Amino acid sequence: MKAAKWYGKNDIRVEEISKPPAPKPGEVQIKVAWCGICGSDLHEYLAGPIFIPMEPHPLTGAKAPIVLGHEFSGEVVAIGEGVQTVRIGDFVAPDACQHCGVCVTCREGRYNVCEKLAFTGLMADGAFAEYVNVPAQLCYVLPKGFDLEAAALIEPLATGFKAVRLAGSLLGQTAVVLGGGTIGLGTIMCAKAAGASTVVCIEMAAARKKLAKECGADIVLDPNECDVIAEIKKLTNGSGAEVSFECIGHKSTAPLAIDVIRNNGKAVIVGIFEEPSSFNFFSLSGTDKMVIGTLAYTIDDFKGVANLLASGQLKAKPLITGRIKLQDIVEKGFDELVNNKATNIKIIVSPT
Repeated sequence: MKAAKWYGKNDIRVEEISKPPAPKPGEVQIKVAWCGICGSDLHEYLAGPIFIPMEPHPLTGAKAPIVLGHEFSGEVVAIGEGVQTVRIGDFVAPDACQHCGVCVTCREGRYNVCEKLAFTGLMADGAFAEYVNVPAQLCYVLPKGFDLEAAALIEPLATGFKAVRLAGSLLGQTAVVLGGGTIGLGTIMCAKAAGASTVVCIEMAAARKKLAKECGADIVLDPNECDVIAEIKKLTNGSGAEVSFECIGHKSTAPLAIDVIRNNGKAVIVGIFEEPSSFNFFSLSGTDKMVIGTLAYTIDDFKGVANLLASGQLKAKPLITGRIKLQDIVEKGFDELVNNKATNIKIIVSPT
């Protein structure tokens, strides 16, 4: 079968590899329908290895080269011994967080930060391929007739859903979302669904600013056009927003996420960072501001996203800006996202 494998920075190769073997006990084999190119995939392409292990991973034993891809949907075509939650013929959207199940965070239900966490498509072979094997417990079984393109976006949308969930009640509050990419747009929609009265998006790209409004942002601020901190204070009687969500992962936007919130406000850090920020911690200790880190999601977040998609409170289709074949993934996928980032949100890939 064909698969897209990461070998190193700027080195992704589409090549023929063996179909995965029959699934092990507790696993299922999925025929991939669609798989999205994630920002983390792009980080690996441009600056990796970041997550991809160069030595065998302690949970999966996998190391580079790795088949990328973790935002996907598909059909279960084989099941391993002992699998009871998924059946052959089920259409699924798998959670990517492979985990040990025994460490303290797994036992607390926070397996997304397992001590041996292994993301499908980063620390284990993923879904930029015709078939992939994953743990059955990670499979969210889709309702009958669920659109498989939209299903491939449940994974990234679940990241924003969990970020909003961790922020607590947003009813009647002002929320600032930094970034209008897939995660930022999903976070905007989730914040509105959670009852935020005003959602402000900070974004510079014209196409993304327009889409942010379409996804429910009440106000879009461009740092090239205004002082965003001053504008947000004007909107909030001089205090700042109750909560912010950093969905970019840049050294300058993490401190900004804290500067735009009021005293005793919350900043939720969602982005993936390639380099550290310079930060004065007195801006926390002197203000009672809180910073919450969030990584990925759990399967309950998949259920929440699927319900919001079904109700129309979340919309997947406007986020899909490209549909390509696997053989074109470098030129029309990764390079397209690098060269035309401002006009692309989510490019999804069909393996056949």
